[in-house]
Amino acid sequence: MTHLPGIVVTGASGRMGQMLVRTVAQSGRARLAAAVERPGHDWVGADIGEAMGGAALGVTVTDDPLEAFARAQAVIDFTAPQASVEFAALAAQARAVHVIGTTGLSDDQIAALEPAARHAVIIRAGNMSLGVNLLVGLTRKVAAALDADFDIEVIEAHHNRKVDAPSGTALMLGEAAAEGRGVTLAEAADRGRDGITGARERGHIGFSAIRGGDIVGEHDVLFAAPGERIVLRHVATDRAIFARGALRAALWGQDRAPGQYDMADVLGL
Repeated sequence: MTHLPGIVVTGASGRMGQMLVRTVAQSGRARLAAAVERPGHDWVGADIGEAMGGAALGVTVTDDPLEAFARAQAVIDFTAPQASVEFAALAAQARAVHVIGTTGLSDDQIAALEPAARHAVIIRAGNMSLGVNLLVGLTRKVAAALDADFDIEVIEAHHNRKVDAPSGTALMLGEAAAEGRGVTLAEAADRGRDGITGARERGHIGFSAIRGGDIVGEHDVLFAAPGERIVLRHVATDRAIFARGALRAALWGQDRAPGQYDMADVLGL
């Protein structure tokens, strides 16, 4: 087993963290090298398997990410924006592939990843699933084929504990629609409507966010014109699809040249 690539999971106690731990440990293609949590967390010092309520996995939860990264080949990180920026610098020091599934990063935080990408592989995506990345490609093509008589709306739904909106996936879809239209999302996005907003502006790309219950993730891209509508849709029912995609990215990144990549690169789309 020691010949398999070692992978560190950050934010190991979270829902995605636990799913990643299980996915890596059961994959047969990689080994769980470490599980990282913030200093002071109750799980630090415990076996990650036992902390998750199962059998021991022989991996102790640590609050020292640099030491953990130094003995691994990849880091999978679904945490928080500032934490991901800090982890990127540490992963670059260790020359470990850094797979970032964290959403909600600001433009400044995304720019802050660039120095790390000069020394190590960073694979960042708002969504790691194959289906969503196919949807992104379809959205780009449909937007390019239709003129601005078709209004574009991105509608997304997630569980009630999600802290950012629109979702990272919704923004990926919005970016794809903008690219298809030959504009930037910054100039075309309409990210909030409340009160007397006036008529919808021609060519704008609108966003709607729904939060409730335990919805894993649903995304619709609506193209609406007088007399007809086209709806592209992806529904996720199990967050394991994101964990499997992240693992695939971590393995794909081995021996790649330093730089920033996304799931379209990983999937060859």
